[in-house]
Amino acid sequence: MPSNDEIKKLAGSSAVKYVQPGMTIGIGTGSTVYWFIQELAMLIKQGMTCNCVPTSKETDLLAKQMGIPMLTLNDVARIDVTIDGADEIDPQLRLIKGGGSALLQEKMVAAASDELIIIADSSKLVKQLGVFPLPVEVIPYGWKQVQQRIQSAYNIQALLRMKDNKPLITDHGHNILDCHFGEIKDADQLTIQLNTIPGVVENGLFINMAQLAIIAFADGNITTLHAKHDLI
Repeated sequence: MPSNDEIKKLAGSSAVKYVQPGMTIGIGTGSTVYWFIQELAMLIKQGMTCNCVPTSKETDLLAKQMGIPMLTLNDVARIDVTIDGADEIDPQLRLIKGGGSALLQEKMVAAASDELIIIADSSKLVKQLGVFPLPVEVIPYGWKQVQQRIQSAYNIQALLRMKDNKPLITDHGHNILDCHFGEIKDADQLTIQLNTIPGVVENGLFINMAQLAIIAFADGNITTLHAKHDLI
């Protein structure tokens, strides 16, 4: 049986068939996307030309180290396709993202893309979003006010994400609240409600953004799923 890394490699490597010479490609963040970056770098070394836009400083650094030409989002008018991972994927291909703390830039890059393709292992498939704590990116000034408002409104815990015993700081200088909903019954409405709270920069719900998901299973099989397709 393949290891967890091997399963992720299956999903990440399979995504390269969706990129073509001359494309502008959004590159996601995370352990599954790592394998996509390796495969893309090989194609570029073999002569394929493309431009790429990163979803995080981590991705930008890794891609440049692998010889992949990188631009910023301000450098492009549009992105042909973005390849990214997810923390949860529901039957409508709605997502929770942000476990890697890059949700703001990930959502901006996805929104600029003609197509968002998600690569993941089958453990990310869920019938209903919410078991994975929903990341909400907030401005450091007054984050406790945002925390109190979310906890009061939804009767949940909203915990400040920490790193090295200090509040985590995102690439864009913000904090993250991990909101433990348990289940999210109306993801479409929740994403609107959260983003109207003063101090919230963005939330990790990606609604009606992904068109395709490449899912690798523990038995080595890969399934390609389309939006509004029953996943499980």
